[in-house]
Amino acid sequence: MSEIAAVVFDWAGTVVDFGCLAPVRALQTAFAAEGVPITEAEARKDMGKAKRDHVAALLGDANVARAWSERFGAAPGIADIDRVYAALEPLMLSEAAEHSTLIPGAAAVAALLKDQGIKIGSSTGYTRAMMAGILPRAAEQGYAPSVVVCAGETIAGRPSPLPMWKVLVELGAYPAWRCVKVDDASVGIEEGKAAGAWSVGVSASGNGVGLGLDAWRSLSEAEKRERSDAATEALLGAGADYVVATVADLPETLKHIERRIAGGERPKT
Repeated sequence: MSEIAAVVFDWAGTVVDFGCLAPVRALQTAFAAEGVPITEAEARKDMGKAKRDHVAALLGDANVARAWSERFGAAPGIADIDRVYAALEPLMLSEAAEHSTLIPGAAAVAALLKDQGIKIGSSTGYTRAMMAGILPRAAEQGYAPSVVVCAGETIAGRPSPLPMWKVLVELGAYPAWRCVKVDDASVGIEEGKAAGAWSVGVSASGNGVGLGLDAWRSLSEAEKRERSDAATEALLGAGADYVVATVADLPETLKHIERRIAGGERPKT
C-alpha cells in the first residue's frame, strides 16, 4: 500500500481539455453578447474559481468594469452578475462537453493509482450540471474518480479548502498530509495547500499556457520551455510543492512525495 491515501484532481486543464479552452470560450461568448468583449487573458485571470465567482471577479476587474460602465451607464452590480452567469451556464454545458477529451496519460495514471490502492477524487469550479456532459465521456475513456465535488456543493469554493475536505471526507481519506491535490490553476493549488495536503501544479496542459494539444505540439522546444516556465513560476508562487508538465508526469512526483511522507515530512502550510 502507498503512503499516499488519495489524489484529488481538478478537471479542465488537468485531466481533460488540454489548454483549459472550454471556460475561456464560454466566458468570452457570454461577455460579447453583453456588448462588453473580454480578452483571453482577462478570462484566464481567475480561472479555477466557481463560475459565478469567476463572473463576479471579471466584473470587478478595473478594465472590464470600465467597459461595462461605458456600455450601460452604470457600474456592474449583483443583478448583472446574475444575468451574465445565467447566460454562461448553457454555454459552459456545451463547451465543456465538447472539450471532454482526456489529456494523454490521464487514464493510465488513474489505473496506476488504483493498482496502488490510492483513492481518486476530484474537485472543480464547474457546477454539477456543467459536469453532466464530461463525466460519462471521461468514464468511456477510462477515467472515473470515486468522488466528484462541484461548485456550489460547499458553502465556499476554491481557494478555500472546503471542496478538497469534502472530497476527502467522502473518500474516507485522511490525514490530509497523506493526500495530494493536482491542479493547473493557482486557486486549486491554494485549495490543496489550505486543506493541509501536498499540491502538484500542472503547467503545459493547463490555464497558464492555454494552448490546445495540437497548438502546444506545434511549438518549438524553446517556445514550450518559455511558456511552461512562466506557468510553473505562477503555480510555485501559489504554493505548489511540485509542478509537472502534464498529468502523465505525475507518477514520478508521487514517488518523491511518498518518500517524504515516509521520512516524516509534511506539506508546507
